[in-house]
Amino acid sequence: IMNTFGLLQIGLMVLCITTISSHQCNHLPLQQRKVIENSLQLLDKMGEKFPQRCLRQKMSFKFPKQVLKPTQKEAVEVAIEEIFQHIFYIFSKNLTLAAWDGTALEKFQNGLYQQIEQLEACVIKKQTHYFRSKEVNRLKLKKYFQKIDCFLKDRQHNLCSWEISRAEMRRCLQLIDKVIRKL
Repeated sequence: IMNTFGLLQIGLMVLCITTISSHQCNHLPLQQRKVIENSLQLLDKMGEKFPQRCLRQKMSFKFPKQVLKPTQKEAVEVAIEEIFQHIFYIFSKNLTLAAWDGTALEKFQNGLYQQIEQLEACVIKKQTHYFRSKEVNRLKLKKYFQKIDCFLKDRQHNLCSWEISRAEMRRCLQLIDKVIRKL
C-alpha cells in the first residue's frame, strides 16, 4: 500500500509540473512581449543617444525577416530563441569600449538569458518536427549575426561599432515584437 501511495504522489507531482510547464508555454507570447519591451527600455538606458559622429560608419546588416514568417507558431518560437541566443552572445563579450551603463547591460543580459531558458523548455519538445526548416533559418540567422560580429571585430569593438550594433539589436527586437503580436 505504501509503494502505491508513493507512486501516486510521484505521478501527481509529474502531472502538476507538466501542467505548470505547459501553462507557462501557453503564456509565452505575452511573456516575450514583456521581455522585449523591457529589453528595448534597457537598450535605451544602456547608452546615450546615438552619437552623430557614428552616422558615417552606419551599416546595413539586413535582418533575414523570412525566418520570422513560418506558418507554424512553434517554428517562429524556435527562430526567436535562436535570435535571443545570438544577441546574448554578442552582448557578452568585448564590451569595454561600449561605455554603457553596467547595471542596465546586466539586466538586459539576464532578461535575455531567462527568456532563452524559458523558450528552450517550451520549444525543445516540438523541435524535431521543424528540424529541416529550422536548419535553413538557423543558417540565415547565423550569417546575419556573424556580419554584426565581424563588423564589431573589424572596428576593434570601438564605441561607434557598439552603438551601431545596439541600434541594430533594437530593430531586431522590434521586428520580433511585431511578429509576437500577430501570434
